[in-house]
Amino acid sequence: MTSAVKKTISLPADLAREAEALARAEGKTLSAVIQDALRRARIERRLQELQGIQGYWSRKARDQGILTEKDLERYLAE
Repeated sequence: MTSAVKKTISLPADLAREAEALARAEGKTLSAVIQDALRRARIERRLQELQGIQGYWSRKARDQGILTEKDLERYLAE
């Protein structure tokens, strides 16, 4: 594990209360709850990027008439 870097953040009061309640409920520190949330946000962002890439290539394939695996095989054999 890399060394931790301390940061000061500001949260709206309601969000701070929710984060503290979640930390208590999960038996975690507030820091761990925030770290988990940031990791999930990073994963979600990467999944959205992947879906965008998949959508792009799916459109390209449809433009070429590639709708099935057999179509792809025929296209690649050309």
